Amino acid sequence: MYRILIIEDEQMAADDLEKVINNLDDEVEIAGKTSSVISSIKWLQENEVDLIMSDIQLGDGLCFEIFESLNIDTPIIITTAYDN
Repeated sequence: MYRILIIEDEQMAADDLEKVINNLDDEVEIAGKTSSVISSIKWLQENEVDLIMSDIQLGDGLCFEIFESLNIDTPIIITTAYDN
């Protein structure tokens, strides 16, 4: 099983991304969904995943703050709902 963390503060966008991922492969598991810098740091301190998909702008800061405060070797895909 391939485990993915979704970091997204807009619930509809997080749910849509989860649906797309689940439709791609039965061997993929959404291990968690977080919506803020603080909750993501806490989640990642207690869990491991194979891939992180993260929005850039979260309600309490930028996702880069998460990755600067933790030693993460996990691949990260940056996602956004905006064109720019």
